[in-house]
Amino acid sequence: MSEKIRILSTKKLLQNQKQFLLNANFSVIEADFITTKAKEFTINFDSSSLLFTSQNAVKSFLENEKSQDLKDKKVFCVGQKTKALLEQNGFEVVASKEYASELAEIIVNDFKNETITFFSGNLRRETLPEAFKKANISFKEIEAYETILTPQKMNSGADAILFFSPSGIESYLKDNTITGEKCFCIGTTTAEALQEITENIIIAKQQTVENVIVQAINFYSKTP
Repeated sequence: MSEKIRILSTKKLLQNQKQFLLNANFSVIEADFITTKAKEFTINFDSSSLLFTSQNAVKSFLENEKSQDLKDKKVFCVGQKTKALLEQNGFEVVASKEYASELAEIIVNDFKNETITFFSGNLRRETLPEAFKKANISFKEIEAYETILTPQKMNSGADAILFFSPSGIESYLKDNTITGEKCFCIGTTTAEALQEITENIIIAKQQTVENVIVQAINFYSKTP
């Protein structure tokens, strides 16, 4: 890359994550287009297993004083980092997948007799609840955190945008438009939110911030 590629990250990166881009001669702009807020909730527990689809749900759950009493429960989760956070705090993850649809298939096929408590966010998708209802799996839902859109107008142009969630895309599009920018997405669910907006979509091979960054670096290293 002779000229610096301008990258906009729709969430503020950790310093080491940002450094990867800087070391690759990118110019980096960062802004948080969503924020999350843990919610207080009561755990009156009669389920045999726990379900989490994000680190935010786990973090909120761990703030509840009764969470430590549930380490004997089976745990299902979506995402490598969600699994790592649970295991770091002493919970046994019996099934983990990168996408909710993949996890739903495992639960329906192998854990149909479980009773599940699903710790979710206010903007969660219907993938898991719909699968459970269709398979007559008993579950209840606790809203553990809230996702808040924080749209803002970006006046400096970018060659590429890093997106990490459908809600981040929704927030970005409130005050900005996507024209010819390359859009690097953390997964297929995020990419689906851009399908009617642009064809310039590149999906990370793993659902991590680091892999989104790797995909951007690899793409521009191969671009003349």
